[in-house]
Amino acid sequence: MAALQFNLQTTDTLSKARAGVITTDHGTIETPIFMPVGTVGTVKAVTQQQLKQEVNAQIILGNTYHLYLRPGLKILEAAGGLHQFNGWDRPILTDSGGYQVFSLANNRKIKEEGVVFQSHIDGSKHLFTPENVMDTQRIIGGDIIMAFDECPPYPSDFKYAKNSMELTHRWLDRCINHFNNTTDKYGYTQNLFPIVQGSTYKDLRTESAYYIASKNATGNAIGGLSVGEPTEVMYEYTALCCDILPEQKPRYLMGVGTPWNILENIALGVDMFDCVMPTRNGRNAMLFTSKGIINIDNKKWENDFSVIDDGIDCPMSNYYSKSYLRHLMKAKEYLGLTIASVHNLAFYLWLVKQARAQILAGTFTSWKNEMVVRLQTKL
Repeated sequence: MAALQFNLQTTDTLSKARAGVITTDHGTIETPIFMPVGTVGTVKAVTQQQLKQEVNAQIILGNTYHLYLRPGLKILEAAGGLHQFNGWDRPILTDSGGYQVFSLANNRKIKEEGVVFQSHIDGSKHLFTPENVMDTQRIIGGDIIMAFDECPPYPSDFKYAKNSMELTHRWLDRCINHFNNTTDKYGYTQNLFPIVQGSTYKDLRTESAYYIASKNATGNAIGGLSVGEPTEVMYEYTALCCDILPEQKPRYLMGVGTPWNILENIALGVDMFDCVMPTRNGRNAMLFTSKGIINIDNKKWENDFSVIDDGIDCPMSNYYSKSYLRHLMKAKEYLGLTIASVHNLAFYLWLVKQARAQILAGTFTSWKNEMVVRLQTKL
């Protein structure tokens, strides 16, 4: 089977926004793209059928840390990998677990060999190394797998950020070596993406971006942003990385973000995004719509029988009313969580589809500037 291919179709004349097509053994992905997060093998409250038919998801995420702990590698391998286990026959990307280990804070110890951490489930101790994280992701079976890195907190002092970046680079070399000396388990090609780090220091980010670019991977990721730094700083360092990372390879900005964050980062040259925000915020009554932001808990929606959002092409958003969804959320009915999650995901996928169409039409920048304002309006 073939390694991932990226066909860059066009670049916006007034920005660095790009439209392209990624081809994997599980199908094609039109970029720019948003990838719903399915941490433990499921996008919360949403079925695989809904992801296809309502959300129009082209690729979803799984997480190495969580899937390693539960259901565990024996179950996943016996099933034939995550695609077979959860019934998703389109591309999957797996995060290496580096960010989850970072988020454990006081329950982990970082050393040259790897990271010793305690399970959030039962407190048991485990070791992640670049090598066994590659083995774990081989078993999970993502089409795109991520290098094991350390994600430094924000703020970090220069010495910590430098040591962290250099450790990430050494771990990357070990990841690549082990990846190249192992084989795909399930008859399709897996692709390893390295991750740029360096916190919010220009010289470190520059050094890291050049180091990652030198590895000639099939795609590259930008990590360590959207971890608490000001938005403008995120944009500054995304732009720096995009200017260095190869033009002919897809660029993935990890863990970002709001709809307007996504549009601004598309303008900087990013192709791929993921974030838990659509489902997490949806479960907490915050809806992103084509007209602005709705807090469905607000009493103003109690007698609003208009559909959730007639501006996007999602059957669920065009079917249920704001009043009914508010009722479900107030009554703590599970259906409310599903409707809100499906709607928000469908909105994100609609948004990047619109961005792609505008890039291809040569009208992205003016459209983006208008949308960034509109989408932040509180209705």
